Amino acid sequence: MNDEQLLRYSRHILLNEIGVEGQSRLHAAHALIVGAGGLGSPAALFLAASGVGRISLADHDRVDLSNLQRQIAHDMASVGENKAFSAARRMRAMNPEVSVLPLETRLAGEALDQAVAQADVVLDCSDNFATRYAINAACVAHRRPLVSGAAVRFDGQVSVFDLRQADAPCYACLFPVEGQTGEMRCAEFGVFAPLVGVVGSLQAAEALKLLIGVGQSLSGRLLLIDSLNAQWRTIRVRRDPHCPVCQKRKTKD
Repeated sequence: MNDEQLLRYSRHILLNEIGVEGQSRLHAAHALIVGAGGLGSPAALFLAASGVGRISLADHDRVDLSNLQRQIAHDMASVGENKAFSAARRMRAMNPEVSVLPLETRLAGEALDQAVAQADVVLDCSDNFATRYAINAACVAHRRPLVSGAAVRFDGQVSVFDLRQADAPCYACLFPVEGQTGEMRCAEFGVFAPLVGVVGSLQAAEALKLLIGVGQSLSGRLLLIDSLNAQWRTIRVRRDPHCPVCQKRKTKD
């Protein structure tokens, strides 16, 4: 680590839990972020600022004026531009030494499978169940830790599905496919602007902890955020032995 890096990351290095060794782990890591909108914006910016060496950022959508109320990686100059490219430009401006790969696509099928396989941690910042289930299935297949977030109206949630652990639940254990009857999207129900910043920042924090190997993650727990009444609570999440997505995983390594 050179002098400039020691200065840039000095506040991390001062933390006994991180230090030079932990910061070096971040520099060697590869994170995949799916979605560069409300959740993906703060998550991507914090991962870049924190020095995660490689970041793949996927989003097929383009920046719209209505996005600027909450999607802080974009600005007026970004309107009409692909969100992944817009966010990547901001990330590089913050930290030029980070390698950012913007993917102007809706990741699915083989492309999603390959992207997950190449990552050390995956952040699901998408806004629909189909994408979330596909990301989860790929993370189960490749045993990649998944950091999931969601926000609508004044309510947010964050969880970690550390699929490196044989007894950890997956996303489908918590939200079975047959139990989903409809989507709740910001475009229809609205969303409190700072809430997506809180959720996306927490996703970044959980991802950094996983990459460094410090602290206790939200694996096996779901954090629920009620921003209207300033209340936070967590509930336990257990692996479903009959989950059609992860039931074939080994219970012991």
